[in-house]
Amino acid sequence: MPGYELFGAEERKEVNDVLETGIMMRYGFDGPRKGIWKAKELEQAICDKLNVQYTQLASSGTAALTTAMAALGLGAGDEIIMPTFTFVASFESVFSVGATPVLVDVDDTLTLDPKAVEAAITPRTKAVMPVHMCGAMADLDALQAICKKHNLLLLEDACQSFGATYKGKALGSIGDAGTFSFDFVKTITCAEGGAIITNNKDVYIKCDGYTDHGHDHLGVDRGADLHPFIGYNYRISELHAAVGLAQVRKLDNFLTIQRKTKKIFKDALATVPGVTFRRLPDEAGDSATFLSFFLPEAAQARNAAAAMKAAGLPAFYYYDNNWHYIRQWDHFKNGDVLTPFAPGLKQAMEIYKTKQVPVSDAIISRNISTPINLAWSDAEVQERAEKLVKAVKSAL
Repeated sequence: MPGYELFGAEERKEVNDVLETGIMMRYGFDGPRKGIWKAKELEQAICDKLNVQYTQLASSGTAALTTAMAALGLGAGDEIIMPTFTFVASFESVFSVGATPVLVDVDDTLTLDPKAVEAAITPRTKAVMPVHMCGAMADLDALQAICKKHNLLLLEDACQSFGATYKGKALGSIGDAGTFSFDFVKTITCAEGGAIITNNKDVYIKCDGYTDHGHDHLGVDRGADLHPFIGYNYRISELHAAVGLAQVRKLDNFLTIQRKTKKIFKDALATVPGVTFRRLPDEAGDSATFLSFFLPEAAQARNAAAAMKAAGLPAFYYYDNNWHYIRQWDHFKNGDVLTPFAPGLKQAMEIYKTKQVPVSDAIISRNISTPINLAWSDAEVQERAEKLVKAVKSAL
């Protein structure tokens, strides 16, 4: 998800604005900053771009998830349903608020299977957290219906899908809150950063305070701020926000390039018998950061991924990946933590020492995802499409 590829004069200008004032913190120093408020500008730009009422920046996507969970009142004893296929930050954030992650199967959307979600609901379930993996969406109509039926919160982890939409609405804006990551390899980058979006003012106010030690930000003297609740330091800096401000203005161009390139790759690969593609609940809303496809058998997918890499093509075979799929999360399964879990959470986690996920295995073991870069020339795109077809054919 390479926003960093198209980095230039626009980002340097925004960063230099901050450097010239010397004020790199997003709060306070009203006089010396000379009207330069990059974090505030970026928050407003995200609201405008995604048609959402409130945005709160954070220091990372992980911090954004933790903040959103806290603002939604999720904590000890609460179960949060999430997918077996995600990034480790998703369950790390659940642990950070003391809640219990309940991992359930994905389907051919590579996101939460709604039937698996409903089957996993217990009296302790408080939220459903779809993860919009690899640039595209979960089946939000089905998940919203489940949440409404069982009176559950819907928290969208859209960290990998900034700019993607579902039936005309931005991912992240459909649930009670949504989160994004702006690290170095996301659709747009701040180098490090994240954001929470919501249309709920109360949730926003809590996010605003939680990311800054509980400050209420209501006065003109930061030292005299009240603290309605305990918070933490999840602030973004003005330097990081400045980079993101330039990047968000390029988002439409990024998406146009990705969608054009992905179509060329997909059309080429569609000529290969046996290849099927990830199901997209709203194909028009795909941000096209990845082309995700399936081969009939796991061995073929593993061999195809190896052949792609040998040809110089990026290939994610997530079944063997340490970061994104439950199969390799030994530290998660064994509860390997530096600060001990509370007794109830420790007991709840015992299930993962032996839990099997054959449905997810059957899907992820046959999946390959290849990222779509921004800086390739037309000739390079065509050459890569040809290499992709040849590599996949070699495995079949």
